[in-house]
This record gives sequence, C-alpha cells and structure tokens, in this order.
Amino acid sequence: MTGVDTPGEWGIVSLYWDPTSALTPEQRGDFRGRWDDLLWLNVPGPFWTGETDTCWTGRLHAPEHVLYGGEYFSEFVYRQPRTTAEVAALAEAAWDDPFGGYGCDGDDRWTPDAVRIWWRERDRVIQYVEQLSQRWIASERADEREAAAGLQDFASYLVGPLSDDLRIYLYWLIERRSPNPSDRLPPL
Repeated sequence: MTGVDTPGEWGIVSLYWDPTSALTPEQRGDFRGRWDDLLWLNVPGPFWTGETDTCWTGRLHAPEHVLYGGEYFSEFVYRQPRTTAEVAALAEAAWDDPFGGYGCDGDDRWTPDAVRIWWRERDRVIQYVEQLSQRWIASERADEREAAAGLQDFASYLVGPLSDDLRIYLYWLIERRSPNPSDRLPPL
C-alpha cells in the first residue's frame, strides 16, 4: 500500500503507491471476486478476498499478505502489497484460487466511512487472530503452525503500523492521489 519513505509531520511517512498499477491485464483477469462475499478479516485496501478455496495455497505464493480464517478457513488479505514483486506474489495466489475469490477493485469499493468502521471494529479481528494463533501454535500440523506465525505477524501489524497505513489509504481514497509529506492525514 505504501511506497516511498520520506520525512514528514510524523517522522517518516510512507507515501501511497497504487499496487494495482503493477498488475498485467492477464493478472487482472484472475481477480474475479464478488464484493458481496467480502471476508470481514480483509484489511482495507485495493486487494481483498471473498469466497476462496480452502486448500491453503495462498500463503505458498504470498506469505506476507495472505492468511486463512473465517467460517471455512478461506484465504484473506491481511497486508496490502508494497512492491511489484509483492503484487506478483498476490496475483499468483489469485491465479491459484479455483473459486476466483480474489478482488483487486477495493479502491472502488472501500469508502472512507467503511474503512473507519473496519478500524473501529478491529478488536473483533484482533481477538479472532489471537485465539486462532494460540490454537494453531500447538497444532501437530506443520501448515497450521506456519499459519500461526503469519497470524502473529498480523496481530503485530494490527496494533502497530496498520493505523498509519490506513490513514495514508484514507487520504488516497479521499483525494485520489498520494499524500505529500506536508499533507495532513485524515483521522481514522
């Protein structure tokens, strides 16, 4: 979601970079998700998932961006990509999903109010992630233990830099441009 680091009002500000600009036309075709199926665990941003398979292939391609959860432990995007390589990895995860449940049109779907509501309700996400992480840490299954490490990463992101990333994303949604270091970021 963010790109260039520059000094700003809050120290170092990561300016917004539109990750969907790195998608090829062929890759865009693999993002066929239905917004009505949006999984509540997805972090607001251009990439998201709805109904995906439950084969746990997303983290094989994009371990820093995809986790599993919800009622059927389907895939969801917990961190937006920041580089073209990360976009390509997420596109591979979308390509490998036989349900076509990934979407890349979040900028047209998320509203500032919806992002703020998601943020206000993040305690539900934090609680869910912490409980599932504890369960999977003790698992005998290697894939669940590996996913638990991703859940712990997500938990750290939720209480750490995500708030700044979402404020930058809000600026993008409102202004349709990256903030400059001197621009005031909107509140969550």
